[in-house]
This record gives sequence, C-alpha cells and structure tokens, in this order.
Amino acid sequence: MSIKNLTLQKALPYILLIGGIIGYTAAFIIMFEKIQLLDNPGYVPSCDLNPVISCGSVMESKQANAFGFPNPFIGLGAFPVLAVIGGAILAGAKFKRWFWLGLNAGLVFALGFVHWLFFQSVYSIQALCPYCIAVWIVCITTFWYVTLYNIDQKNIKLPKGKAMTAYGWVRRHHLDLLVLWFLVITGLILNHFWYYYSRFF
Repeated sequence: MSIKNLTLQKALPYILLIGGIIGYTAAFIIMFEKIQLLDNPGYVPSCDLNPVISCGSVMESKQANAFGFPNPFIGLGAFPVLAVIGGAILAGAKFKRWFWLGLNAGLVFALGFVHWLFFQSVYSIQALCPYCIAVWIVCITTFWYVTLYNIDQKNIKLPKGKAMTAYGWVRRHHLDLLVLWFLVITGLILNHFWYYYSRFF
C-alpha cells in the first residue's frame, strides 16, 4: 500500500466521524428552528441575518419538504450513521466491499440532493441558510474522500491505462480539487447575490 493510500485510510474515519457530528448538529438546528417557525409564524430564526442569509425563507419554501417531509429528517437519520462508521473504524472495525459500495451510493444520492438544494436555494428561493451550507460541505467532503478511498482499495475498479493515469493526477491534487469545488460554489453565490454584497465594497 502506498503512503498516500495509507494516509487517506487513516484520515477517513476522522472525516466521517467529524463530518457526521457537524452534519447532525446542523440538521438538528434546522429542524429545531423549523419547529419553532411552525409553532409560531412570527418566530425569527437565529440565522435570519439579512435578505440573503435568511433561513426562514428557505425553511418556508416547498423545496424544504422535497420528499413530503422536512429535509432535516434525512440528515438526522443519515449523519449519525457516518459518525458511527467513523468511530467503528477507529475502534478497529473492518467492512466488506458491499458495505463501502452501499455507503458510496448513499453519498452519491446526498451529493446530487445537496447540489439540487444549492441551485434551488440560490436561483429559486433567493436566500441562503448557513446551516444548510454546513450540510452541503459535509456531504461533498465525505462523498469525495469515500470515493477516493473506494478506488484506492479497488472497491471501485477503474480500467487500466488513461483512466488510472488521470486518477493518479486526481489523487495528487485531491485537496486542490476539493477547494476548487467549494470556490466554484462560492463564486456562483457571490455572483448571484453581488447586487447585495457589492454595497460593502
């Protein structure tokens, strides 16, 4: 096993554990704020800071109940699983290939869902929720590193040749690519809401 593979293998349980805790905390806060809002329509969520950073606008949108129930329920169920998996690996647990592929499949769903929520939030609802952004960051990061881990461990097999060469480049620049991913999202947000933030410059 190469040093880079060993480094990711050691880091992954911490990524899952910490990501799971952050994601669960954010989902819990969103759910708490939503319950308060449902109970009292005049309630102002703690993260309603300005016309752009406005959790209330996001929580009251139809997209906040994408599957017929509040979206935070998904996070409340899924993020503890990530944390438990990370803790179990730190305790010495080993998982089968099917388990890692199942986890990766779940994270592919999460990745698609949070990007849909991102576009809905920015371009349709026209407001952002910082707790939701925390969930986006966790989902993207855990998807990225679980996928790299699965390829390293050959749970996901790439064809030899150019695909492996390209993957070698990706592995060398894994953090750069993740940062670029977040910069693109940040750039899209700033570009769309520049009408508001430009007054501060």
